[in-house]
Amino acid sequence: MSTPPPSAPSWPHCAHGADPAADPVGCRGIHVPGHTVCLAHLADTDRDAYLAGLTPGASIDHRGTTFTDALLTAVLNALRDPSTGNARLGDAWFRSATFKGAARFRSATFEGNAWFESATFEGLAWFESATFEGVAWFGSATFEGAAWFGSATFKGDVRFGSATFKGEAWFESATFKGVAWFGSATFEGVAWFGSATFEGAAWFGSATFEGNAWFGSATFKGEAWFESATFKGAARFESATFKGDARFDSATFESLAWFGSATFEGAARFDSATFEGAARFDSATFKGAARFESATFKGAARFDSATFKGAARFGSATFEGAAWFESATFKGAARFDSATFKGAARFDSATFKSDAGFESATFVTADQLGPLLCAGRLVLTGAMFGSPVTLSIAARRVECRRTRWSSTAEIHLRYATVDFAHAVFEYPLTIAAEPDPFVLNDGRPLAEDLFPSAYDPAVRVASLRGVDAAHLVLADLDLWECLFTGTVHLDQLRLEGACTFNTAPPAVHWRRWSPVRFTERRVLAEEHHWRAGQPGAAPGWVPGTGRATGPLQLAPVYRALRKAFEDGKHEPGAADFYYGEMEMRRHADDIPRSERGLLTAYWALSGYGLRASRAMAWLGSAMILTIVLLMAFGIAQDTPKQTATGTVPAGGGTVTFEIDKDDPQNPTGNRFTGERFEQALNVTLNSVVFRSSGQDLTTSGTYIEMTSRLTEPVLLGLAVLAIRNRVKR
Repeated sequence: MSTPPPSAPSWPHCAHGADPAADPVGCRGIHVPGHTVCLAHLADTDRDAYLAGLTPGASIDHRGTTFTDALLTAVLNALRDPSTGNARLGDAWFRSATFKGAARFRSATFEGNAWFESATFEGLAWFESATFEGVAWFGSATFEGAAWFGSATFKGDVRFGSATFKGEAWFESATFKGVAWFGSATFEGVAWFGSATFEGAAWFGSATFEGNAWFGSATFKGEAWFESATFKGAARFESATFKGDARFDSATFESLAWFGSATFEGAARFDSATFEGAARFDSATFKGAARFESATFKGAARFDSATFKGAARFGSATFEGAAWFESATFKGAARFDSATFKGAARFDSATFKSDAGFESATFVTADQLGPLLCAGRLVLTGAMFGSPVTLSIAARRVECRRTRWSSTAEIHLRYATVDFAHAVFEYPLTIAAEPDPFVLNDGRPLAEDLFPSAYDPAVRVASLRGVDAAHLVLADLDLWECLFTGTVHLDQLRLEGACTFNTAPPAVHWRRWSPVRFTERRVLAEEHHWRAGQPGAAPGWVPGTGRATGPLQLAPVYRALRKAFEDGKHEPGAADFYYGEMEMRRHADDIPRSERGLLTAYWALSGYGLRASRAMAWLGSAMILTIVLLMAFGIAQDTPKQTATGTVPAGGGTVTFEIDKDDPQNPTGNRFTGERFEQALNVTLNSVVFRSSGQDLTTSGTYIEMTSRLTEPVLLGLAVLAIRNRVKR
């Protein structure tokens, strides 16, 4: 804050020339020293004597005095320095003075304090190139004509608080080395501060600019306070430089607000500001924090090519017109939380080098968002899109938890890991990985300088929990780490292109004394997490964070995905999820022991009818065992000979014979011969196709053949079924 100048001496009022009925006080001019009237009412001879006694640099006190053009000229001539031709004043007291004509202080030097508080300038106020070496007080002054302070220099504090400028206020190229106070000032005409330099704080709080306000190329080296200021005309700050904090909190811009190419080296605060016209921040540079929280943009808001080196905060801001951030660069965190975009939201070619937050933001009619780049997290959690929209995003991570789409939408992504937990899709929505860089509206590809060439542009889905997948289409996405538990209507999910899932560990592992090998298949991330948490888990299963989902919850997820693949005529994929469903059923805690045993046998024999190699292995083993048993016990020693027996009647007549065959004899001696192998193989092969071989078998061989004819066709059928399930389309 500034220090007020020394108090003036007592103020005896001039009583000359007053109309007591109109003004009981009379003339308000202070007495000229040695006289009882003010300078305006002093006799000519006395006035000439007073003026003759003035020298350049002398202090004068003419509070309340009324100056005509001629009277003021005479005073200034008396104070004029012959060497420069310009007036030099010491302490100058003009409080409540009235200047009837032009007040010509051009190039004057005020070597002391200049006091013009409550003064009235009825004509031109000419202070161009004037120098104020002390404090300059113009508080509550009224400038009815133009006020010219162009190229003036204020070395001390200057106060224009509550001043009224009814004409033009010209401060072009003025220099304010101390505090410049314009709080609550009213500018009814154009206010010109172009190229002005404010070396100290500049206070324009609650000021009113009824005409245009020109601050183009102005330099604010200290704080610039425009809190609650009202700009009824255009506010032009293009190419202005704010080296300290710039505070426009609660300011009102009723017309154009132009900050194009402005530089904010300190914090730029526009919290709760209202922009009723267009707000132009094209190519502006914000080196400190940029705060537009709760700001209202009723017209177009343009931040094209703007650079935000510090944090950019637009929380709860309202964009009623189009919001343009094309080619803007955000080097710090950018927060648009709870912002409302009622018009277009154009972030084409915008670059976020840190996190970008749009949490709970509302996009009412925006038809596109991006293409944009984000090196950190792009947060759309809780956001709402009210119309058909296309999102084009290249980011490390995209969070869309509880995001709501009230119309159709397409989301094209690159490089990202995306989380859609509990998102709401009321209409068809497509999430797709973009194989090539995005193309801008002018045909140029979006530069991806934030992402090294070695970085994988594939898109990974982290979660779809709580999503209603009835309208969801996934295309060319990496689902290795995707969490599906809790997804509604998962069986209606559409998978297009090359959507990849996690797989079982392919290597052979030893569990106690037996080897364990997991056949390659599509596996959900939740199964990885569950198996990794089991005692004695084989290496290769990936643990998760938090409590793992169990088989009881995973079985219906696999079932729904199996149906989704079947509806898409993708039988091999459906087979993998059928295998996962059966595995989860076998390990679930709610099934009876008998059912678990049956499922275990089904798994062991043929991998639930999906592992042809396993069924063929069992079939081969069964056939070898059958051959060995037949050679050892089932093939008779020799082929039994037929014997005919009968009785010949003594007197002749018909002879009756009974033909019989000996029972097959159990083998003795060498049982494993080539001949016996051939016979056993013939019996076994016929058993596989459920036919009788017609061989003479021992009693044991008969039972061996019966068992073979029961089991081996089943194993053959399981192998054929498995092959069919893997190749069917």
